[in-house]
Order: sequence, then C-alpha cells, then structure tokens
Amino acid sequence: MQQYDYIILGSGASGLMLAYHLVSDCFFDKKQILLIDKDVKNQNDRTWCFWEKDIGIWEEIISKKWNTIYFGSEDFSKQIEISPYQYKLIRSKDFYDFILDILNKKSNITIIQENVISLIDENNKVVVKTNTQTYLGKKVFNSIMFSSNYKKQKQYPVLNQHFVGWFVKTETPVFDSKIATFMDFTVAQKGNTRFMYVLPFSETEALFEYTLFSEDLLEKQEYEEEIKNYLQEKGIANYKITEKEQGCIPMTCYDFKKQNSKNVLYIGTAGGWTKPSTGYTFNITSKKTQKLIPFLKINTDLSKFETKTRFWYYDLLFIDVLFKENQIGTTLFSKLFARNKSSKILKFLDEETTIIEEIKITTSLPAGRFLKALKSRLFVN
Repeated sequence: MQQYDYIILGSGASGLMLAYHLVSDCFFDKKQILLIDKDVKNQNDRTWCFWEKDIGIWEEIISKKWNTIYFGSEDFSKQIEISPYQYKLIRSKDFYDFILDILNKKSNITIIQENVISLIDENNKVVVKTNTQTYLGKKVFNSIMFSSNYKKQKQYPVLNQHFVGWFVKTETPVFDSKIATFMDFTVAQKGNTRFMYVLPFSETEALFEYTLFSEDLLEKQEYEEEIKNYLQEKGIANYKITEKEQGCIPMTCYDFKKQNSKNVLYIGTAGGWTKPSTGYTFNITSKKTQKLIPFLKINTDLSKFETKTRFWYYDLLFIDVLFKENQIGTTLFSKLFARNKSSKILKFLDEETTIIEEIKITTSLPAGRFLKALKSRLFVN
C-alpha cells in the first residue's frame, strides 16, 4: 500500500484550494500529496459567486464583476451600490484549469481518478479505500459527503438551497450588464422562500436561476417553468438556452466537525463550511483553506482546527425561524436590506463585524420570532 503525508479526497473547490495552497508553500515541498476524485474536472459544472474587497487571490480567473446589485420584493426594491465590495463570478472550468495547471507542474503531488469507498483513522495512520486500491495517509482531508446523518437528526433543522439555472442568450441587447440581481422575491412564494437570481454577463447574455430556501425539492419542470414565466414577464422572448445548471446546498448548523479526528479533517460542505444562513461556500472555503496552512505547520491534531464562533449562533436562530415559517423569507431579507447598509450586511455575512454592528443588524429583524427561537433553544439545550 502506498503511503502519503497528505491525502485529499475530492477535487471540488475545497479540495483543489487546499492542494493549491499546499504546493504554493515551500514548507510542504517534501510532503507527498495524493488527490483522489472519481471524475476529471474539465467542464463548467459550477458557477461560484462571492463578494470581496480589492484584488483577491483568484482575480485572474474572475469572469465578471458587479459594483451594483438589485434587491426586489413587494415591500422593498432598490439598486444598491455595494462599495467597497464587488460581487464576483468564477466559472468552474476556469478554476479547475488554473489550479490543475499548477498542480501538474509539481512533482510531489499525484492526482488519480478513483471512486473513494471509505476512510478509517487508525490513530497512527488513515486507511483510504477506493474501488481499486487502498492508500495510507498521515493526514486526510475529505470533501466527500459519505454520511446522510445530518438529514436524519432533528436537533438542527436542514433547509436546502436548491436551484435550476438557464444561461440565456438573446438576439438583441436587453440586459444591463452592470447590475446583478441578488434576490428578486417578486416571484410567487407558494408558502416558501423563493426568488430569482440573475447574473448578466453582457447585454445579450445572462444566467437566470430560480432558487428556493426550503426543505423539499421540486420537480425540475417546475423550476424551468418559473424561469420561463419570469423571462416572459420581463419581455424577453427571443432567446436560446446555451447551458443549464442545477444544484442543492444544505443550509444547516448541524455539527459536521464532530466527524473530525486527529488525522482526518472534513472540508467544504462536508465539513460544515457552507454558511448556513445563505448557502454561500466558495469564499468561506477560500479563507478556511488559507488558515489551514499555518495550522498544519504547528499542529498535529486536526480535530482542533477552528471552533464555533458567535456567528454560528446567529445562523442557528435564523435557520430555526426560517424552517418553522418558511414563507417569511421575503420579509426577513427585505427588512435586512431596507434597514441596513449593504456593506454592513456583506461584512456581517463574512463574519467580520463587531458586536455593536451585529446588534444593529440583528435588531432590524422581527424580534419576536427570534426571541421565541432563542427561548426554544435554551429550553431544549
């Protein structure tokens, strides 16, 4: 059995980011690294968006930036300048190509296409089994969701951010490419939290995603019918669909960290790195993988990587409220954007605000519902 210093399971965003940071730091030049995924990453199978100040580490593969976002609902609608932030978009193929090109030039990393079956921490080593071989690793980083326990437990509600997207190209200019539609709640809510998300790349090209924060998924036809209706309402008739995408992201405060051990760290969505209240993962993962590098230089126990912060508790109460009253999402987000500066909201969602700033933001939401959720948590726990 071949042995490696580090084994990374899964070559999605978190796995590739970690591999990128490892090979970019000379401290790890003599470490043997194995990256395993059942698929070859060479297609546009994801669209990642995030907000950021200034120039970031992924700048050269950014496909599009917006300085202005649109928020729409029956109670509050506005085009919002988000300075000092920019809303940025990366297509997955550009991301894969960028990182894999760097990895392929490094002699200390091996990339293989095999299906991972299991991993077991045996205290002095981790045994990783694939469909064809067994590997030994001193430390293993896993982004594969092996268990569905988070769905079965009842302590922490699980909402899904689920969506279907159409990449649309029109015959004539119809889009304002300077404004990204962050959330448009003017679509029928039907007892859920539903909105349209629109990213215009040019005057003739845009991505339309019909998105829900809800417990249950829909039939694909229903998502697509809603996109079709939305385009019709906006007077967009002559278009062709150039690509489609769909996804489902768990929004939960379930303690994924309890899966971690001394030699195994779960990363990405499988490690609970998705922001529970929004479903955003890319930028959080980028920050966490950067923090992980100095941690690995001085720590041998992966279970000690990061602990809960007060933002986890904010997310917990938000998900509790939205899970019990899924239809009030439009009200919650409308009050949030109507009563706070966009830069403060984005800073809060990035978990970089002060307690004073957080008090102002949280008190802009309906106090009664959140106090009720807090009392329920205190009583249960």
